[in-house]
Amino acid sequence: MNKSKFQKFVTNSFAFKFYLLKNLPFGFLANLKVKEITSENAVVSIPFNYLTKNPFNSMYFAAQSMAAEMATAVLAMNAIYSQKKPVSMLVLSLSATFSKKAKTKLHFTCTQGAEIERIVNECIETGQSRTVEVISIGTDKNGDEVSRFILQWTFKPKD
Repeated sequence: MNKSKFQKFVTNSFAFKFYLLKNLPFGFLANLKVKEITSENAVVSIPFNYLTKNPFNSMYFAAQSMAAEMATAVLAMNAIYSQKKPVSMLVLSLSATFSKKAKTKLHFTCTQGAEIERIVNECIETGQSRTVEVISIGTDKNGDEVSRFILQWTFKPKD
C-alpha cells in the first residue's frame, strides 16, 4: 500500500521532530513518535522517562493525554491534508479511564481513520461543522491496556 505524502512526513523521524519542535515543543521533549499510520489507523508512542513520569513513578496522565490525542489527530490531519478546501479541527471534549499503572513505554492506537475521513468529507460537502467521537487506547510493553481516551473532534470548513 502506498503511503500518502502526509503519512511519509509524520513517519519521517527528522521531519516530524522538526514539526514538533516548531509546533508542539512538549511533544518534542517528550519524544512522541508516530510509529504507524494508514488511512485506517495510527499508533503513537511515548517513552516512560524523567519528563513523562509523575511523583508516583508512573506516567503522568497529561503525557498520556498528549500521546492519545496525537494518535487521533494524525488521522484527522491525514484526512484533511488531501482535501482541496481548508478545514479547521478542534478537540471539543476528552475523557479518560486508567486501568493499570503505566510504568513502561506506551503505544496509543486509534483505528477510526475511515470514520474520521467520512466526517471530514461530510463537513466539506455540506459546508457545516461536524463532530466525531474517537477512541485512543494506550497499551504497555506487554500489550496490556493501561488507559483509554475518548476524544470528541469537531471539523469546520474555513472561509
